[in-house]
Amino acid sequence: MTVTTAKWTLDDYHRMIEVGILSGRQVELLNGEIVQMPPEGPEHAQLSTDAGDYLRSLLGEKALIRDAKPITIPQTNSEPEPDLAIVQPLRQLYRTRHPYPENIFWVIEYANTSLSKDLDTKRKAYASCEIREYWVVDLKNRLVKVFRNPVDGNYIEETTLIDGEINPFAFEEIKISIKKLFL
Repeated sequence: MTVTTAKWTLDDYHRMIEVGILSGRQVELLNGEIVQMPPEGPEHAQLSTDAGDYLRSLLGEKALIRDAKPITIPQTNSEPEPDLAIVQPLRQLYRTRHPYPENIFWVIEYANTSLSKDLDTKRKAYASCEIREYWVVDLKNRLVKVFRNPVDGNYIEETTLIDGEINPFAFEEIKISIKKLFL
């Protein structure tokens, strides 16, 4: 006998949220599955908050920095909540819906206990909808994995950084210090 997992649609997920079925639960929708999110430790919480503030100081009004807020990926029935999503500054639009892939400059996940999920499931979800750039800040090993150029559901460029600066694709004039992502 073959067991088939029932998948949820974005509409199903939104209805569950609206009627309170998921109240008080830390979950996100990934590939049609409702997935429990691990609790954030103090270091994860503070470093991602500080990084959001740092990016706001660099980008100003060029982008919105969304801290642990949903993004919607219709292509995969996913609504992950990345630690940081750097998105087009469309404040009015985001009052009616979350950012879609075409609104997203890049996404950053801070990873400690979630490292394998961030490097696999989330990387594939972001690549499949062609989010151009995805960073994973590995707290345990103090490094940043940068994924770029999505093709056929995977990123074809992967760089590991422990120091120096990086220029995001969307804002090549901006230099982001790798160390400041950990301070």
